[in-house]
Amino acid sequence: MALLKFGIQNGLNVARAGYTEDQILTACLLADRTGYDSIWYMDHTNVPQWKNAVVLDPWVMLSAIAATTNNVELGACVTDAIRRHPSNIALATITLDRVSKGRATLGIGAGEAQNLKEFCIPFEKPVSKWEEQIQVIKLLFNSTPDNRVSYEGKYYKLEDACLQAKPIRKPYPPIYMAAGGQRTLELTGKYGDGWIPIGYTPELFEDHAAVIKKSMQENSRDAKDFNFALDIDVYFSDDAEESWAKMKEAVKVSLFKPEVLRVHNLKEIEGFDFKKYFTEYSMSNQEWIVKMREAAKTIPDPIARSSTAVGTPDDVIPIFERFMKAGVNHFIIRFWGKNYFGSIDKFASDVMPYLREKSETSKTFFKGL
Repeated sequence: MALLKFGIQNGLNVARAGYTEDQILTACLLADRTGYDSIWYMDHTNVPQWKNAVVLDPWVMLSAIAATTNNVELGACVTDAIRRHPSNIALATITLDRVSKGRATLGIGAGEAQNLKEFCIPFEKPVSKWEEQIQVIKLLFNSTPDNRVSYEGKYYKLEDACLQAKPIRKPYPPIYMAAGGQRTLELTGKYGDGWIPIGYTPELFEDHAAVIKKSMQENSRDAKDFNFALDIDVYFSDDAEESWAKMKEAVKVSLFKPEVLRVHNLKEIEGFDFKKYFTEYSMSNQEWIVKMREAAKTIPDPIARSSTAVGTPDDVIPIFERFMKAGVNHFIIRFWGKNYFGSIDKFASDVMPYLREKSETSKTFFKGL
């Protein structure tokens, strides 16, 4: 059974707040010193819904974070298989692993229209390309001038190719896959060392984790050390009800997807074309944003609230406990609110110790059965 881990995500929360590079590095140093296990950085080209956001390259920032920290694992959450050749992703991961002295992980997904449309990059066959990328990256992780590799795929080809730097982590930096559909979940079970979903309820997490575990069994893989991660939002507040009232609309938008509606037996909104929205449109299309926001309001408050930790540490802890029960063993946290540094510290001192102790107690109990 994998150890319970906690990480921080430099994602939309950091971009929207417009934190400087120095502030971000200070937050990462704080996380490293207060016992977090991992630090992640989002990979977006832009976030046009917030024109004043600051969006930085994750691989450059992760290298800077590597130089600032000593203990935490480091990874992109997540890079995508559309904008970069797999050789570039493999080499970036190996480089990060070397400069961090063996702390790199690779978070990777199939991509989304938001990062592509305005740059005229085709969003075609993303899942098929993603599968080939994972295959190519794994080959290149183990390549050397004396062990050149070849690959013949529909989208990518290698002819006696190699990278001339070896990763420190053995056998290679872990690959966390971002998946939310039947096919991508099955691929995660087949190829991944971890899974990173976002915008989930505990019920949906359980449902999708079962698909991954089934795929692992079918591919003769052991789930014992697999990282079932979750990108989760935390908003510390003295008044949970007041804070929830302000943020619930945004939370419902993040949850508004067919799988959430299916698991919770919520009727799909008539006339809302999810496939078209996610593959043809981007967050800069205001007409579709309005449609989505209006449709998302139909998600009941209790379902939406189960996905997000809001309030005092005592309010936050039960949300994490429910997700732990659902199978999460690696929480990747986006802290929201004005006191970013204080939130990182408060979670480390008031929440993490309790949850770690509960996890250890649970393991001891099951070992004794």
